Amino acid sequence: MSIAIDMDGKVALVTGAASGLGRATALKLAQAGARLWLVDINSEGLNETKSLLPQGDHQVAIVDLADPEACHAAVDAAIAHFGQLDALCNVAGLIYLANSPDMPRPLWDRTLAVNLTAPFLLSQAAIPHLLKVNGAIVNVISSAAFIGEAYAAAYCASKAGLLNLTKAMAMEFQKQPIRINAVAPGGMITNIVTNFRPPEGCDLELLKRFSGMRGTVEVEDVADMVALLASPAGRGFHGNCISIDAGITAG
Repeated sequence: MSIAIDMDGKVALVTGAASGLGRATALKLAQAGARLWLVDINSEGLNETKSLLPQGDHQVAIVDLADPEACHAAVDAAIAHFGQLDALCNVAGLIYLANSPDMPRPLWDRTLAVNLTAPFLLSQAAIPHLLKVNGAIVNVISSAAFIGEAYAAAYCASKAGLLNLTKAMAMEFQKQPIRINAVAPGGMITNIVTNFRPPEGCDLELLKRFSGMRGTVEVEDVADMVALLASPAGRGFHGNCISIDAGITAG
């Protein structure tokens, strides 16, 4: 990406930072000069991410985003340490595949808690601080927000909800100095894919329907867009969802 992303002197909170897109986003933002508050439930992965970053004031916090109180506490801790927050990147997400009649209620609840409720609660806590600095929220959605995917009812529901949450909050703050956007990647080679477990007795033909003809999307390309939208270089975007899915939702 040729657009210069400058985050010098700015602070970003990145969820899901222990691996995959969260880690790649953290790297992009740190390289652009940001100081980072990195959030994940995986302490080993968080520390590995931190070790990969250029030198700077980067902090890690072990947080279970399914815990509502922990979401507000994560933002409060970042503010307490840095005194400011310029960008919130809601990257964390999870998926459990299941035949819908057999989907355990706890897995449904956890999927919506992490993928939808946590971004709202983090945003709720962050917005007063972001308004002070013309800051940004970037939500990572999925091509699953636009198309039905067999055996992924909870995931699809959570991502479609996050898409409209992004738009609704963008309209609410249309007259105030904050930018709220989303990125919708297609399939990427991340820990979600490597831990992919089709449900027992599933129809493989149905699973293949949401595998793009052009293959997977590069994590680096999606991280570039997240970093752009989180930075002042993304000033022209508000209420947008940028799809990076190699054409899977084209038709």
